[in-house]
Amino acid sequence: MSLPRQLRDESDFEQLPEDVAVSAHIADVEERSGFSVYYTFVIEVKTKGGSKYFIYRRYSQFFTLHAKLESNYGAENGIPPYTCNLPPLPAKIYVGNKKEIAESRIPLLNAYMKALLKSPIWILLDEDLRMFFYQTADESKRIPRALRRLRPPTRRIKKNSQHISDMERPRAEALFDFKGNADQELSFKSGDLIYLLSRVNNNWLEGSTAEGVGIFPQSFVRIIKDLPEEKFPASYLRCYFHDYDVCSISDIPLEEDVKKRPSYNELLTLMRDQFPGIDLALNMKDPDGDLIRLTDNSDMELLVTKGKRKSQLENFFPWELHVTRTDDLDVYRNME
Repeated sequence: MSLPRQLRDESDFEQLPEDVAVSAHIADVEERSGFSVYYTFVIEVKTKGGSKYFIYRRYSQFFTLHAKLESNYGAENGIPPYTCNLPPLPAKIYVGNKKEIAESRIPLLNAYMKALLKSPIWILLDEDLRMFFYQTADESKRIPRALRRLRPPTRRIKKNSQHISDMERPRAEALFDFKGNADQELSFKSGDLIYLLSRVNNNWLEGSTAEGVGIFPQSFVRIIKDLPEEKFPASYLRCYFHDYDVCSISDIPLEEDVKKRPSYNELLTLMRDQFPGIDLALNMKDPDGDLIRLTDNSDMELLVTKGKRKSQLENFFPWELHVTRTDDLDVYRNME
C-alpha cells in the first residue's frame, strides 16, 4: 500500500468508502471571535479517494468525539466484539494562556488522530467519527488565514484618491528583490518604496507601488512608517460570583458589542475560563432580587430583557450575570 497503513490488512482498506478519512494533521491554529476568545485547529484531512481539504475543530469537539467513541467501543463500555483500546486524548487544561495551550496540544492531537485513524474498520465507519472529519459547506468556503501559500483578496487603488501627503502615509523600503509567484503577490526590487495598505497577518503585508497592488512578506522590507495599530472596542460584563458565604464582583473585559446577545454555551465557556476548576451555574437576578438559574439558550432572552442593570455605565453590557457553584442551592434561599 502506498498510503500509510491505516487498517489491519488490505481487504479491510478496500471495504472503506472513498470519502472516509485515512490521515489528518493540524496545519495551524486560528484565533476565533465569539462572545469570548477561543482557538480552533485547522486540520488538513486526506481521504481514501485522495481528496484533501481543511476542517476547523475546537478541543471541545475532540473531547466530545472521544467520549462517544469510548462509550460505544471502549474496552470498558463497548459491546464485544466491537471493542478496542482507543488512543488517549490529551487532558483538559483549565489554567494558562489559551494560545499557548492550543499550540502545545498540536503534537498530542496529531498523535491522537494518527492512532485513531489506525482503528478497526467499524470505528472508521462510525457516524460520529465520519462527521468529525467531514468538511461542511461553510468550511469549504473558508480560507485558513495564516497558511503562507493562501492569498487574501486585494484591491485596486485609484490614482489621486489619497488626500494625505506621501510623507504621512504608512510605507516601507524594499530590502531585497521579491518576485511574486501568484497574481495577488506584489513584485518589487531592492530599494523600491512600498505604500502599506493593511496587515494580512504576522508575516504578510498588503501594499502598493507604481506597478500595482498585492501582498508580500514583511521580512523583505524595512518599515519606515508603520500602519496604525488596530484598536478593538472594549466592553465590560459585570459578574457577581456567589461563593458560599462571600460574594465578589468582577468587571470582565471583552471585545464584543454590548448589544450582542451571547448563546448559553458561549457564556458558560467564558465563565469557566474566569473560574477554572469550579463546577459552576449561571444565574440572573429578577426584579424582586431573587436568583434564577439559567440552563439553555431559551433563557438568554430572559437574561437580556429581565436582567437589566438599574444604572448603566458606559461600555458595560446592560445586564448582569450571577455565578454560583452548581451544588450551592442555599444561595437561592438566602437572597435578601
